[in-house]
Amino acid sequence: MAQPSPVLQYSLSVNSVSQHLFDVTLSIPALDSEHLTLSLPGWIPGSYMVRDFSRNIVNFTATNIEGHPIDVKLLDKQQWQLTTGGEAVEIAYQVYAFDLSVRSAYINDEYAFCNGTSVFVCVSGSENLPCELVIKSPVSKPDWQIETTLPHLEDNRFISADYDELIDHPIFIGECTSADFEVDGITFTLMFSGTTEYDMPRLCADLGKVCQHHLSLFGKPYPVKHYLFMTLIANEGYGGLEHRSSTALLFPRFELPLAGEPEELSDSYVNFISLCSHELFHTWHVKRIKPDVMVVPDLSQETYTDQLWIYEGFTSFYDDVTLARVGVIPPERYFKIVAQNLTRLYKNAGRFKQSIAESSFYAWNKFYKQDAGSINHIVSYYNKGGIVALGLDILLRERSNNQCNLDDLMRLLWAQYGDESGTPANVIEQLCRDELNVDVKEYLDAVVYGTEDVAMDSLLEHIGVSQSVQTPLSLQDKGGDEAAGKVSPRYDFGAVTKDTDTGLLIQAVLEDSAACQAGLQINDKLIAVDGYVVNSKLLQRLLTVPNDKPLALSVIRDGRLLNLTLPLLPAQAQSCVLKITDEAKAVAWLGRQ
Repeated sequence: MAQPSPVLQYSLSVNSVSQHLFDVTLSIPALDSEHLTLSLPGWIPGSYMVRDFSRNIVNFTATNIEGHPIDVKLLDKQQWQLTTGGEAVEIAYQVYAFDLSVRSAYINDEYAFCNGTSVFVCVSGSENLPCELVIKSPVSKPDWQIETTLPHLEDNRFISADYDELIDHPIFIGECTSADFEVDGITFTLMFSGTTEYDMPRLCADLGKVCQHHLSLFGKPYPVKHYLFMTLIANEGYGGLEHRSSTALLFPRFELPLAGEPEELSDSYVNFISLCSHELFHTWHVKRIKPDVMVVPDLSQETYTDQLWIYEGFTSFYDDVTLARVGVIPPERYFKIVAQNLTRLYKNAGRFKQSIAESSFYAWNKFYKQDAGSINHIVSYYNKGGIVALGLDILLRERSNNQCNLDDLMRLLWAQYGDESGTPANVIEQLCRDELNVDVKEYLDAVVYGTEDVAMDSLLEHIGVSQSVQTPLSLQDKGGDEAAGKVSPRYDFGAVTKDTDTGLLIQAVLEDSAACQAGLQINDKLIAVDGYVVNSKLLQRLLTVPNDKPLALSVIRDGRLLNLTLPLLPAQAQSCVLKITDEAKAVAWLGRQ
């Protein structure tokens, strides 16, 4: 008679809310090995930076079945070796959890949250064993709820087929509000930490449309039966991280519609629905369709790929266009968002120095470790990748006489690589050529592997939209608004600033700008212009009125007072405006549902 497969038994509980500590135990059955090596991932899939989660582990101990201590040998910063003689062993440790993000672990007085990569050690060589997990709420918080999409056994017991599944379901324990809605037989749960009452009917109705779009795009059979939008609410913060049947989100508390408030299509509301759209799209496009090197990634160190423009770039196209397709936002609002994305790109001198393929490869030490100078040296595979996807969609339509588009390409990716077999680097060129009969090599060479801009002027004409690029309407102009009848600065400044109690903090300086020529540096404090204490509003006025002489700048740098001179250079045309010129074409392209 076959012996039952051994099971790794984990437990997770909140040891201390005030000290932000989880207790974790792991019971390992007798295995045919004299030694066991345990490890904790160094990074979490979907967030491409080594984060050294093991730095938060404290009081790591091991005992045998009699309760006697077993010596623990440290192999490196995230590996522990035990000499067990093949006997069963129990591991116990604590995890310090005070990183308010979607990537790690966090405990406060309202809830405890964690990703498995932050809290559950792996038994090397036994990654394929099933795992059971018991989750315990703190005794002092009897009303705290447990939310996770881990397969549920009973009560507070959960199970996973293997370690990879165990760490791919974030866990929430705490106070929360939630609502369920169903789309085509799939149950979706929208959950918010805390007790703030939001306009759940509106949120669920709009999210339901987005969910239906993504389900219909890829078709049956669906990869999930239940999906959880797990939202951490904070005073400030923003982010999202995809998992196989859920997403962890972080969003500001009062930038969501409260129950009873009049409906308003605010930027923050659109941002939230777009964020949910983005992370849900990853259920197919990242969690199942993925780069070949990410099929079995080495979580102890960097795993390099130049394909992130496909995964984050394409998803960044679909997150917003979906909202327009299903009627959450009108077409004009969508094209304003695209104009803002283009404006962000046009202000980025780094796009001429780095391709989005290179940006993907160097995500580990450049994109995820940006500093104030990054705007001059790197390009975002999210931002430009989304623009490339938009251009590719129009290109496919034009070259195929409207016989195919980006949706068809996505369905091909799903059909051929949705089994997690992994995409090769040339997958987009190959599928377009061999399956859609459209040659896009020259386009990809120029805008993906090269540093050329997407020719938006000519491409957008095909869908009844025109592009114009104007000087910014203000120092904070994000793009998308026409200049007609508005007074805009006539002179260039060229630095990113933040208002302080007195003056402006220089956060970034654009190369070849007036600020660069003046000698302004990052972390300078601009306190006065022409002898007058300055803020962003006054600086904008001084750059708007006609002048025949340079501006005198008073700057504090590293405790020193400096006098600099700002040359009067013409304001640069970097602010993009998109305008629908043929409504029938634009609406047809959107394919509004």
